[in-house]
Amino acid sequence: MKEIKFEEAIQKLEDIAKELESGKLSLDDSVSKFEEGMELSKTCTKILNNAEKRINILIDEDGEVKEENFIPEE
Repeated sequence: MKEIKFEEAIQKLEDIAKELESGKLSLDDSVSKFEEGMELSKTCTKILNNAEKRINILIDEDGEVKEENFIPEE
């Protein structure tokens, strides 16, 4: 999956959920949409985990905030 922003992924997940809830998709289309949603969900989790790690790198050191380098997992 190409690089996608968190907000865009969430919007796509919401759109997929609406399509699935509509009941208008065939079984094959429903399964395909579900698979796409699962991939988007994994992407969102990875983005959130990386953001959390970046935030945790900011360390309070004697009243000063020190930022350390962060390299996200691939």
